[in-house]
Amino acid sequence: MNSERASRLIPLILMSISLCAVSFYLGGLFFSEKEKLMLFENETSHPFLKADCAVAEVKPVAFNECSIEYQDYTPCTDPKRWKIYDRHRFAFIERHCPSPSKRVECLIPPPEGYKIPIRWPHSRDECWYRNVPYEWINTVKSNQNWLKKKGEKFLFPGGGTMFPRGVNEYLDLMEELIPEMKDGSVRTALDTGCGVASWGGYLLDRGILTMSLAPRDNHEAQVQFALERGIPAMLGIIATQRLPYPSSAFDMAHCSRCLIPWTDFGGVYLMEIDRVLRPGGFWVLSGPPINYENRWRGWNTTIEEQKASFDSLQNLLTNMCYKLYNKKDNIAVWQKPMDNMCYDSRGETTYPPKCDGSLEPDAAWYVPLRPCIVTRNIFLKRLGVGQTPKWPERLNVPPERVRTVSGGNAQAFKKDTAKWMDRVKYYKTLLPELGRDTIRNVMDMNTLYGGFAAALIDDPVWVMNVVSTYSPNSLSVIYDRGLIGTFNDWCEAFSTYPRTFDLLHLDGLFTAESHRCEMKFVLLEMDRMLRPNGYVIMHDSSYFVNRTVNLASAMRWDCRTEDSKSLTEKLIICQKKFWQSSKL
Repeated sequence: MNSERASRLIPLILMSISLCAVSFYLGGLFFSEKEKLMLFENETSHPFLKADCAVAEVKPVAFNECSIEYQDYTPCTDPKRWKIYDRHRFAFIERHCPSPSKRVECLIPPPEGYKIPIRWPHSRDECWYRNVPYEWINTVKSNQNWLKKKGEKFLFPGGGTMFPRGVNEYLDLMEELIPEMKDGSVRTALDTGCGVASWGGYLLDRGILTMSLAPRDNHEAQVQFALERGIPAMLGIIATQRLPYPSSAFDMAHCSRCLIPWTDFGGVYLMEIDRVLRPGGFWVLSGPPINYENRWRGWNTTIEEQKASFDSLQNLLTNMCYKLYNKKDNIAVWQKPMDNMCYDSRGETTYPPKCDGSLEPDAAWYVPLRPCIVTRNIFLKRLGVGQTPKWPERLNVPPERVRTVSGGNAQAFKKDTAKWMDRVKYYKTLLPELGRDTIRNVMDMNTLYGGFAAALIDDPVWVMNVVSTYSPNSLSVIYDRGLIGTFNDWCEAFSTYPRTFDLLHLDGLFTAESHRCEMKFVLLEMDRMLRPNGYVIMHDSSYFVNRTVNLASAMRWDCRTEDSKSLTEKLIICQKKFWQSSKL
């Protein structure tokens, strides 16, 4: 009898032990996931666990001022750290972000004597000297009419190395060589080695939106000058990695004596320009070796060397199926082929080869350059210059590439456009400065299709559209609309100088990225980019909005909560205070 009872109890005991084990395991999973939600330091409660969604209880936070030597700090392109990186092909100038343990956790001060920037459009022609107090570039480039110091200001006469008599005369000649610049076919442009970005600044009057690109190098703050003037620009260099733009993004690319060795290293730099240039797009080159027959004496070289350089460049472009489209004086224009027929007709051993399918054409975040040609997607019929709708029609026409985005289609695109038209109209009732000359440089930190920028198209602003590297890759759609932007990982700093944006816009950024990026450091990066008296407009969940309000006071921001017209999100508008360093 006892043996029968024992035999019955054994299965029950084993079942109980098994249930306890499963319960313990599931409980462990629950609490480990809960810990992942507790993302931020010093928190003692989570607002989502409270019925009234009250502000999370946090210990007071304080951020010290950085020393004045950090006034122009660019975390991922810091000259103080260049010596530890490879100098081959200028790799040391590329992005090299500090490890989390070496991040700067303080507020970047403005330079001594900093003033609120001059407003657009006057800022295109002048800026306050104390806002970008660099003497070297003034001394070296004043004879080329880049800029001139006069009293408390830098003046920008609109000159450049290859257009010392003024950029408008240079652009008039360029339009003569490329008629498509005048009829809306050419809308987006890339200027490599942009100087102080006068080329891009004056193209705005002609309906062309330029991404001006330059590294942080011995020319001192080229990009900072550009952004101080209210001209779109960012830090960057073609060295060992792809540029942070999708394939077939720009209608035109330009190099005015930018000193990029286009035929070195197998021509890989020119192949990167080819990747980001649309089918049928134009590559414009002025300076050596163009017009070498008449200009070689001023280039500290020989006519034989310059002829060899030009022949080498022309041979490479011919092998890449480019045609010399036009040439006059110091400007030469080549056109990229519209289709793949030329590539397919080349011999199998022709260099450079076509890229294989092992690398996504749009992959562009820390992706090594490859010496090969990215061919056209044959399923996209409206990708080329002249095939894409002309500007401004293209702004609101659903691009073909919207189908390549997860969940994307023409209906979703139109719905997104309408949503942002309504939201921006509402924003302007809350922030009247939006749409006036108070706000010029704007960044949409986590856009999808560029709807926020499209809704502002008639205002005196330009928008840097940023697509997170961990979001659906929709940047190609933004370029197809005739807008500009870049990729960025918000766990890292953006490629810009401090005090370069008047308005930062976020829509659900922290909800999307908080599992990877610590909120405190994202906000500190926003503070670095934001000009004194600049604004932040932020849509997000109650938890992240409340957390932002807590941290904002430590960053010397004034914030107010507004009606978001949403049941699931809150809306805040913040303004960064204008403060001067106490350490001067």
